[in-house]
Amino acid sequence: MNIFRRPDYQSETTQFIDQLKAAKPTLEAEQLAGRGLLWDKAINRDAAADIAAGRVAQKSYVYGSR
Repeated sequence: MNIFRRPDYQSETTQFIDQLKAAKPTLEAEQLAGRGLLWDKAINRDAAADIAAGRVAQKSYVYGSR
């Protein structure tokens, strides 16, 4: 037995998330489905290259009067 061992601590937030997952087991699958709506998209590399090529370089001092 280690005399310096502390009891396992869980914050209130961690406890809440654990309770939420226990109450709703489909939560993670729903989160992944929601993420797929906006973030998990295929990238059109040709369009991205065109956009990158069309960018104008920013001036070194953007607040100048010129």
